[in-house]
Amino acid sequence: MMIDTHIHVYDPTRPQGVPWPDPDDEVLYRTVLPKHARELGEQEGITGAVIVEASVWVEDNQWVLDLIENDPFIVGLVGNLDPRSDDFSQHVDRLSGNPLFRGIRPRMHPWERESMDQILPAMEKLAEKDLELDTGMNEGVVELAKRIPQLRIVINHCANIPADGNPANPEKVELVNRAAENENIYCKVSGLMDLRCQERPAPTDVDYYRPVLDALWNAFGEDRVIFGSDWPVHDRSERTYADAVALVKSYFSEKGEEAYEKYFWKNAKAAYKYIDR
Repeated sequence: MMIDTHIHVYDPTRPQGVPWPDPDDEVLYRTVLPKHARELGEQEGITGAVIVEASVWVEDNQWVLDLIENDPFIVGLVGNLDPRSDDFSQHVDRLSGNPLFRGIRPRMHPWERESMDQILPAMEKLAEKDLELDTGMNEGVVELAKRIPQLRIVINHCANIPADGNPANPEKVELVNRAAENENIYCKVSGLMDLRCQERPAPTDVDYYRPVLDALWNAFGEDRVIFGSDWPVHDRSERTYADAVALVKSYFSEKGEEAYEKYFWKNAKAAYKYIDR
């Protein structure tokens, strides 16, 4: 079993269009649906996927839920809601009635210390509903994890550590280590080639990315690292989906069979509590 916990779907041909990606984006501005992810994924042994909603339009959460209702390849949706909005709780109550709704990743990440009190009620609501939070890496995330230890938090895209073939940025590694002290924080090893690496085409040699991968492995260990491709944004790397999967297969196969299975699906099950379809 292998679960890709970070894909996006959208359809610019809808009458209302899409808020993202931009029509000028020659790589991403195209129709991207679950069936396309399934076609790519199954070739690499992927058995399911979690959609991370990129649209800031509230009702696009429901659009995705309707889209995947009868598609067992998609095991969950991480929605997009603004935790600062007055109707946040109402939307969570409504959307979480569908067991495929597994959490949120807000388009903006208002976890700075000065805004923490403002968003705490929304984060407590997520925890109350047994939902998770996808987010970027910053100081506020560490504080949030301490203040609501029952909230499962998944840091996206290798915790923003750049991949350039050199030793990992020590300041970012130090922040990652502090985050990992909180057992409710997981880290998604995703976006390696398209976001963390700036070379084009992105290198395919695992040793180029090893400093980043080692930093995450040393911090979070085998129980809290999670697989995600970041498809179709991955296409910006000028490498294939198969290249992205092969890269992490190469690294995590070195860690033993149990760690390999944890990375590719068991840890995702713990973090997202996605349903078996």
